[in-house]
Amino acid sequence: MKAVIMAGGEGTRLRPLTSNQPKPMMTLANRPMMEHIVRLLRDHGFTEIVVTVAFLPQAIRTYFGDGSEFGVRMVYATEETPLGTAGSVANAKDELDERFLVISGDVLTDIDLSAIVRFHEERGAMATIGLKSMENPLDFGIVITREDGAIERFLEKPTWGQVFSDTINTGIYVLEPEVFDYIEAGRPVDFSGEVFPALLEAGKPLYGYVAEGYWEDVGTLDAYLKAHQDVLDGKVEVEIPGFQMGEGIWLGEGAEVDPAATIDGPAVIGDYCRVEAGAHLREYTVLGSNVRVGRDAFLQRAVVHDNGYLGAGVRLRGCIVGRSSDLRAGARCEEGVVLGDECFVGDHAVINPGVKVYPFKTVEPGAIINSSIVWESRGARNLFGRLGVAGLANVDITPELAVRVAMAFATTLKKGATVTCSRDSSRAARAIKRAVMVGLNAAGVNVDDLEVATIPVTRFQVRTVRSQAGITVRLAPDDPQSVVIRFFDNNGIDVTEATQLKIERLYYREDFRRAMAAEMGEIGFPPRAIEHYTGALMRSVDAEAVRAAGFKVVIDYGYGSASFVMPNVLGKLGAEVLAVNPYAATAGMVAFDRWKAAAQVSELVRASGAHLGAVIDPDAEHITIVDDAGQVLDDDTALFTLLQLVCSTHDKPRVAVPVAVSRTVEDACMRWGSEIEWTKLSTPHLMEVASTGDIAFAASQEGGYIFPAFLPAYDAVATLVNLLAMLAETGLRLSKVVSQVPRVHIAHERVVTPWEQKGMVMRTLVERIKDRELVLVDGVKVLHDDGWALVLPDPEEPVTHVWAEGPTEREAKELAQEYARRIRQMLR
Repeated sequence: MKAVIMAGGEGTRLRPLTSNQPKPMMTLANRPMMEHIVRLLRDHGFTEIVVTVAFLPQAIRTYFGDGSEFGVRMVYATEETPLGTAGSVANAKDELDERFLVISGDVLTDIDLSAIVRFHEERGAMATIGLKSMENPLDFGIVITREDGAIERFLEKPTWGQVFSDTINTGIYVLEPEVFDYIEAGRPVDFSGEVFPALLEAGKPLYGYVAEGYWEDVGTLDAYLKAHQDVLDGKVEVEIPGFQMGEGIWLGEGAEVDPAATIDGPAVIGDYCRVEAGAHLREYTVLGSNVRVGRDAFLQRAVVHDNGYLGAGVRLRGCIVGRSSDLRAGARCEEGVVLGDECFVGDHAVINPGVKVYPFKTVEPGAIINSSIVWESRGARNLFGRLGVAGLANVDITPELAVRVAMAFATTLKKGATVTCSRDSSRAARAIKRAVMVGLNAAGVNVDDLEVATIPVTRFQVRTVRSQAGITVRLAPDDPQSVVIRFFDNNGIDVTEATQLKIERLYYREDFRRAMAAEMGEIGFPPRAIEHYTGALMRSVDAEAVRAAGFKVVIDYGYGSASFVMPNVLGKLGAEVLAVNPYAATAGMVAFDRWKAAAQVSELVRASGAHLGAVIDPDAEHITIVDDAGQVLDDDTALFTLLQLVCSTHDKPRVAVPVAVSRTVEDACMRWGSEIEWTKLSTPHLMEVASTGDIAFAASQEGGYIFPAFLPAYDAVATLVNLLAMLAETGLRLSKVVSQVPRVHIAHERVVTPWEQKGMVMRTLVERIKDRELVLVDGVKVLHDDGWALVLPDPEEPVTHVWAEGPTEREAKELAQEYARRIRQMLR
């Protein structure tokens, strides 16, 4: 008598374990579930087996082959399209010309199959269904039978009010070939929903056999863990591979267990596993083949599939680890965690209860993961990056994440506080900003919504009105698929790194303040924000002098929201303006290229005889300047040009610049009697220093300039206005100032550096160059006679940056390469 194993299921409820393998190939006690079924069939005399396959069929074919290794003969019938349970069996009817048994390949059972066949033969049935009494039958199809076993009624997924029996359909059937007459070809057909009811209606002999023994559907991840426990407790008769060494402890071939390791059964240790000293394997631990367990690791009710690596001190409790996953020292997985195949979990990362990590994902060292990683590219160690919380829109930065981050931020504020929110014109930013506002309101914080506004207008609104903080959501400057959520303090500047850490702690602990219904925050729409901003900006310069100069300018608005602000500002300055891209448009903003736009503005400046040109980025923070000769200024030249004008129009001004700027800036400040305040390269620190009260000018090396007398933050509009005011005051043409700028030669190198070795690199470098003069503001800046080198670990990537300045481009490059080579030697 032949048997049919239905093995086409995808096992969607068992994802991520079934993301890249069919459910029948999921291991139970180190053997695929289907192998247990094949052995059960063989033990009951079924040696001719037809396997119906659909999802990833090659995985099943490759493992079982022709079945000879298992003492049976196996053939396969592949579903090209889903055909349902009955349709898949009918797909193999050429092999089934006599009575046959059908069984699922993805259940765990030791039911007496021979008894079902005998019952079928005794009743002379066309179909006999294997039934099982279950404590909770609601998730299954109930079958109601008479005393003689004849089926009276079917109930699919009943409610408790419809439960007239506790006998459910196990998916084990004994069928006569005539049943194919009731299976329509070419479409999905189900046994329990269509074929059996049709047989019942036609009055065919249809019986149910209530079987004894164990049966478990193994349809969920909880059921998967429970099935392992039942196997180890001996509740189901299946063969566990390996030698039984003690009470409920099975040891596979070639497995090594250090005498100083502790194993509390029942437990299974697969072939060629290695368990190191101090490791403690508690009850219901199952290790697949070639699993390495590091010293002092702790495992309890954990299932680890083949080729897993568990570093020293790893702790697993009630979780499942997929094949070839790599958990480094001190990593923790709590109850209900499931890691897919080939996941990497960095040192001391914590994956909290119920989280699922899909295959091939990376959890960075030290990360705390509270929600599943499905589409995200990684589980990041730090929530904040250089600008704020950034990532792929609706992949890394989802509305759910935005709500939680906003609640964490709101928890740092007092209940009833107000946060000003804004966005750019993109739909992604609009969706995420709405989620942010929901999170703020849910934590009892009010929102002033500026809708589409520039970042400087948002900052200004925070500083001058009733807000205690600000949030803006925008497309990331260098990636149109990503969004960034930026947070501002009550001064309108980016929150400090200390505040970022506080938000991160609240976010990862999910320790949010939740407001009662009557305490939910409100949403308001503040009027005339742009007018207030423009008025204050005009008061910060000598507007009359600018008007008297009669400037003619060419401006590219970059399709950004600066086009809402600039016409008002330039109108008050009496400037003659040739505007390019003077409207907000997401498509144009996404495709915007700063240097291409600057080249176009350069041509227009020369053609029109304008005094200068400017390209304002879509967020209105950064600016690219073109002089009256049409020369596009790079960021170093623009910084030096603005610095010269500031020094010539202020009395010994204090300036703040990052530690990586050119030595020429330092020399110029000495000539003018100005004092330099060195800052870190990070934007928050530069703004923090700029807001101390005595800084006249601050600048980044990426086109961001700060005039703190108006706003201690990047503002392209304020930069342009101050540039016009300084040119009006000095009476100089911009090209004249630019001609005095010395050439700067700075080279940059990147060295890939594993996270765990960054500290070693910096320590070793400091030890080796301790005799040189160092600047330790941000990274290690080593001063040489004719230049310098700055070595700085990247905060977001496993990379170390090296910048170097020299008297020529070649010498700057050689110096940078020398330090990069030193770092690579340390990493060997």
